Amino acid sequence: QVQLVESGGGLVQAGGSLRLSCAASGRTFSSYTMGWFRQAPGKEREFVAAISWSGGSTTYADSVKGRFTTSRDNAKNTVYLQMDSLKPEDTAVYYCAARSRFSTVYNYWGQGTQVTVSS
Repeated sequence: QVQLVESGGGLVQAGGSLRLSCAASGRTFSSYTMGWFRQAPGKEREFVAAISWSGGSTTYADSVKGRFTTSRDNAKNTVYLQMDSLKPEDTAVYYCAARSRFSTVYNYWGQGTQVTVSS
């Protein structure tokens, strides 16, 4: 079992930055691929970024590529999402999620943290 708790959301002006953190419980955190997703009001949840269990591989949605960076510290059981050059369309609830490195399904989800970008 993995429990995930996000933090770091808030209100920021367009062009600003925020760093989200996702703290995980459990001894096997380092074996999980971690993902970031977001859901804006009235829209479906969408993929934002993912990082492999070792941190050696990352993937990003085209909409955030070059602006967002995900990283992880397995010693601290924490994954991060650095968000720069934020746009109003980045406004959403952001979730972190975990999946086994041998699976394509994210089984564990955090409660989400609100990010609001004002124009």
